Amino acid sequence: MPTPGPAVAIHQDEILTGEAVALDVQPVGFFLRALGALIDLLAGIALLIAFWIVAAWLLFGGFDALLLAPIFVIVTLVLVLVVIPTAVETLTRGRSLGKLAVGSRIVRVDGGAIGFRHAFIRALVGVLELWFTLGAIAGIVGAFTPRSQRLGDLLAGTYAERTRAPRLPEPAGGVPPAMTGWAGLADVARLPDRVARRAQQFVRQADALDPRVRAGLAASLAQDVRPYVSPVPTVDAETFLRAVVAVRRDREFAARRLELDRVTALTAGTADAPPGFPAR
Repeated sequence: MPTPGPAVAIHQDEILTGEAVALDVQPVGFFLRALGALIDLLAGIALLIAFWIVAAWLLFGGFDALLLAPIFVIVTLVLVLVVIPTAVETLTRGRSLGKLAVGSRIVRVDGGAIGFRHAFIRALVGVLELWFTLGAIAGIVGAFTPRSQRLGDLLAGTYAERTRAPRLPEPAGGVPPAMTGWAGLADVARLPDRVARRAQQFVRQADALDPRVRAGLAASLAQDVRPYVSPVPTVDAETFLRAVVAVRRDREFAARRLELDRVTALTAGTADAPPGFPAR
């Protein structure tokens, strides 16, 4: 009987794919979802009024005649409340005017794109929880679900995913020219996470700091980093930090690249092995 492997913890904001890869996703918060829903509601009301105005003047000759045609009113309500939202979310893979405004889209709970069934269930339930109760049911349910899912999401198996990724920080510079020779033979041990993070932040933000604050912070950080570096170069604190951060980044990148090459080579060797023979 095979020995079970180590358990993998899947966090709330992670999705486990079919290849057992955990993807980090960012659900949209409650207030952004509410704002997007409000924009969609206002757009729906505007569209409904536009339909009635055009129909009143072109088809019925006035609003009095329109009120005497309940079938037309019901048809336009179904069109605006159910048919159009379903078609929009199906064709745009989970987007709408409100979702574009807040930077989100509707996806399945496994992270895949939604289809007609998901969009139809969401639109149908939305008639009750969004239109008939002015969003009260959606707000109550969304406030108590982990991903701010409304009732339609729970029934359809969907949630709102953030599509606007945060801006990546500016990359740190390379090794200072005066430290190129030192970088080739320096021994830089693994830094504590807190020290490494502070050093990287300093290198990225140093140019925007006040000169006096910059010098003092560099001296303090250099003192924390020196025990993990050998030999310690005789340069100013800021140059030392820039060199250490650049060396660590380059070496970590090289190690990751080597690991990827090894995995690729092993995979290719397994694929090329004849049936019944072990891969070499």
